[in-house]
Amino acid sequence: MNQDGVPLCLDIIGTLTPANIRHERSISAFKASPPLLGRLLHRWRANEPTASRTREHEHAEARYLPFRTDLLQWLRQQHSSGQRLILVADGDPQLAEQIAVHLGLFDEVIPTGAGGSAAERKRHALVERFGEHGFDYAGSDPSDMIVWEASRAALVVGDRSLGDSVGLRTRVLRVFESTKPTLRTWIKAIRLHQWVKNALVFLPPLLGHRIAEPGMLLQGAMAFVAFGCCASSVYVTNDLFDIAADREHPRKRHRPFATAQLSVRSGLYAGAILLLCAMLLAAVIGWLYALVLACYYIITWSYSLLLKQIALLDVMTLAGLYTLRIIAGAAATRIGLSFWLLAFSVFLFLSLGFVKRYAELYDARKAAELAGHVRGYDADDLSLIMSFGTAAGYCAVVVIALYINSADSIALYHHHKTMWLICPLMLFWISRVWMLTARGQMQDDPVVFALGDRVSLLVLGALGLIVLLSI
Repeated sequence: MNQDGVPLCLDIIGTLTPANIRHERSISAFKASPPLLGRLLHRWRANEPTASRTREHEHAEARYLPFRTDLLQWLRQQHSSGQRLILVADGDPQLAEQIAVHLGLFDEVIPTGAGGSAAERKRHALVERFGEHGFDYAGSDPSDMIVWEASRAALVVGDRSLGDSVGLRTRVLRVFESTKPTLRTWIKAIRLHQWVKNALVFLPPLLGHRIAEPGMLLQGAMAFVAFGCCASSVYVTNDLFDIAADREHPRKRHRPFATAQLSVRSGLYAGAILLLCAMLLAAVIGWLYALVLACYYIITWSYSLLLKQIALLDVMTLAGLYTLRIIAGAAATRIGLSFWLLAFSVFLFLSLGFVKRYAELYDARKAAELAGHVRGYDADDLSLIMSFGTAAGYCAVVVIALYINSADSIALYHHHKTMWLICPLMLFWISRVWMLTARGQMQDDPVVFALGDRVSLLVLGALGLIVLLSI
């Protein structure tokens, strides 16, 4: 573009990459040491670089950062035509050097000094190096207006209104419009598909033959939504904590926060709003349900921060979280818990928990990343995990068999012997799930897999039909 030797200087955060690395590091530092929160929030508001470099490499690794593909393509064209490209490093020269080496586009990295706002630091560094109007500048933040005013021409990454505002102060070469997050992006971020697990809250009134009562449906529906909001708040916040790790994962790297389709700031707001909605609904439903939901929230965070690293206890916690949904359904509808239902759910979800862990370890071994210990497991444990999982699954079927012949079953079902057909169907489904898992065809979450698996849906439909015929 510029054949007269005027360099094009690019900002990193928000311009070259949509990711706000300062915010991501603050969240990571808070996860590692929560007492740092106050100091980090102060620096965040002041737009100062984060001093803590705890696990910094995980966040700054250039090859995992999401970059603006349209801008990169354009920069490559300019670079090949002889345009001199400069990367402006505000607060983290090492990250800028990593990016420059990774992309192979930049002729120089210019660090900024200390003091003042980020925009003031960048303006001072560029004016000192190239003089007033001796450089072109590419930025994305309205606060960079003072940098654009000192530049000869501007590249703007943002919406059209920002480009118009910059155009009042200097010549705009081009505007790269940033994409806005869509409803679909937010649906993916809160893992709306995971809400199907919360349908377990309807099991107590369903198996108690009281699901058709309007009051039961209303209480169950509110419990369903409250559980979904609570779980989604944890999903969102946990994704913020794990941005760096997710970017290195073959599937999780496509999550909205890992790709920076959604900002850290918006994620924090969304997590807080979802949790508030869950608390308000829980208060309406009743204190007993609220207590169960609070236990779920605490255990979920305990799992995310600690328990998932402890072998066996991690899977048992997963099974307990599923069972808590059933307990929550009973608490919301004031229906007594069935010993048989609790026993069945513990064994079944323990089996599915082992499926989830086996699938993760199988993928890690396939990627040659299981040479050492991963979450307390190693490669030799795979066969043992399968033994645990299949045994737990078959124990769930034994519980069903014992229930069918119990006084509780006879009292609820006029044709209770028809329910014996449930046993071979469940044996088939559990065996098939484990066979697919052993073949490496299982994704991380077996429940999500079952929802998209035609055979699983047919089995579920057949189970529902058998129960109806038994009433």
